[in-house]
Amino acid sequence: MKGIIGAIAGDIIGSAYEFNPTRDYNFELFTPKTTFTDDTVLTMANAMWLLEDEQHTHEKLAQIMLDMCHRYEWRGYGGRFAQWIVSKNPQPYNSFGNGSAMRVSPVGYYAKTLDEALALAQVSAEVTHNHPEGIKGAQATAAAIFLARHGKTKQEIRDYVEKTFAYDLSRTLDEIRPTFTFDETCQRTVPESITCFLEGKDYEDVVRLSVTLAGDADTIAAIAGSISSAVDDVPNEICQPVISLLSEELCTILLRFNQLVATREQESK
Repeated sequence: MKGIIGAIAGDIIGSAYEFNPTRDYNFELFTPKTTFTDDTVLTMANAMWLLEDEQHTHEKLAQIMLDMCHRYEWRGYGGRFAQWIVSKNPQPYNSFGNGSAMRVSPVGYYAKTLDEALALAQVSAEVTHNHPEGIKGAQATAAAIFLARHGKTKQEIRDYVEKTFAYDLSRTLDEIRPTFTFDETCQRTVPESITCFLEGKDYEDVVRLSVTLAGDADTIAAIAGSISSAVDDVPNEICQPVISLLSEELCTILLRFNQLVATREQESK
């Protein structure tokens, strides 16, 4: 299976290692602590937005995100985002956290053009993460997904991201790993996530590389996995346990969104 399942599986696999970091490449993919987190909830909220709001407004996305977060409480929401959820008048709070990138993958799969991917990624970020770096992180992720879906090589994706977003993708993971620490900013996680995709041989390899950076494991794996699954199928032995951990509602959104993407791809031919 391809598509946003790559972000969801990355989140779920990384969840057990977010605050229990490992550098062992052969870590267990699924443990008793494995679950879906805010990355999955908000990815699904973005998918629902694209399913339900033809105008793609900030207001509708914010409402869907709020509704989803209230239905799925205690899923690891960040401090400022948690305040946004319970605010009487939720407003963007100038964040450059990686939450904008972790939830944006539906945009990369939905968009029919690169310009549409960039525009929708900006809206997706701006409801909370309206700092330029927050927007950039979302746009870089969505663009990488779009380019991967349309057959661009890893070198072409690297060149586009470096030129357009001024991210340094020249360092290898071996160079990054020794000094890498837990960080929740776009600036310190989106380039590294993209590098995991660039170096990975297939989906599982990308996710293992992401987790063993020993940083914000679920989010890095969600971002890197969301790009990887535009190219490589998420294996059944990963898909099946991932889907089994989702609620019936989330499974339905996933199915509906995949059908929408397939329809739009057919229309583009």
